[in-house]
Amino acid sequence: MKVIEIAAPGGPEVLRVAEREIPRPGPGEVLIRVHASGVNRPDVLQRKGAYPPPPGASDIPGLEVAGVIVAGDEPAMRAAGLAVGQCVCALLSGGGYAQYCVAPVGQCLPVPAGLSDEEAAALPETFFTVWSNVFDRGRLRSGEVLLVQGGASGIGVTAIQLARAFGAKVIATAGSDERCEACRALGADAAINYRTQDFAAEVLRFTEGRGADVVLDMVAGAYVAREVGCLAEDGRLVIIATQGGAQSGFDAGVLMRRRLTITGSTLRPRPVAFKAAIAAALREHVWPLLERGAVRPVIHAVFPVIEGGDTDSNGAVHAHALMESGQHIGKIVLTWNHDEQQ
Repeated sequence: MKVIEIAAPGGPEVLRVAEREIPRPGPGEVLIRVHASGVNRPDVLQRKGAYPPPPGASDIPGLEVAGVIVAGDEPAMRAAGLAVGQCVCALLSGGGYAQYCVAPVGQCLPVPAGLSDEEAAALPETFFTVWSNVFDRGRLRSGEVLLVQGGASGIGVTAIQLARAFGAKVIATAGSDERCEACRALGADAAINYRTQDFAAEVLRFTEGRGADVVLDMVAGAYVAREVGCLAEDGRLVIIATQGGAQSGFDAGVLMRRRLTITGSTLRPRPVAFKAAIAAALREHVWPLLERGAVRPVIHAVFPVIEGGDTDSNGAVHAHALMESGQHIGKIVLTWNHDEQQ
């Protein structure tokens, strides 16, 4: 099978097309013939050498795919309501930039009715992350206010839609007026251009001084102190990335007086059982929303990994360059051609 390898830590150009043996599924696993692979910021960090795969995971990047089950643990599949020949999307710990991958049965979900392979591949990483952090850790409830930092990102567009679907109000930040408008079009009640506006002041203005109940933060660094300052009483700040730096300072007095909670998580190293529980919650609560179009994946660009059999034309390079440019709104997806195979 063809895969995308990281030749050495570096820029997008270190991503190269290579040949590997098709992996074999073990107990509790399935083998997926991959049609599309989602691209995520952790893939960029792994490419740079800053986010190594957890022990036992593939060194091939890629945390989400969509495709067809071609083999696997039959009893485990039957218990999960899955079967060979079924179209699924799956969350992975690695190995998604490949024509075939293995995935735990519990981390696979049927492709929602009406969605393409590209749309399905854009679901797992962001939907698992948002559900786990906004609804489980952040405990967002109907009627509350969610602040989403980076509302035009893959995580952001998912968080906006899910929060609105479950009755919350949403404030999103983005780095341009165009991206702010995209956030409003997806359902954000307010969008703040963080380059020209003070997001903390705008949150307090929008909430008439009350503040946000939950903040989903992908920046950390200096943002944490400002987020603490614009949280409502009993508010929850959930940190899922540190694009602005891992070191943060804040007023602990405010934390105590307003009974605030600061938490965070990383999903990739968590055990299969933990991720399977998220998958079950998504299948029950979110997949019906996707199937009736109340929530939808937002795809900015799709890149074929190999065009016309030319291994010098590597779509992964272009996808990572676009990801790092910060000019995308929503998700970036790779597609795989299987025409040359039996």
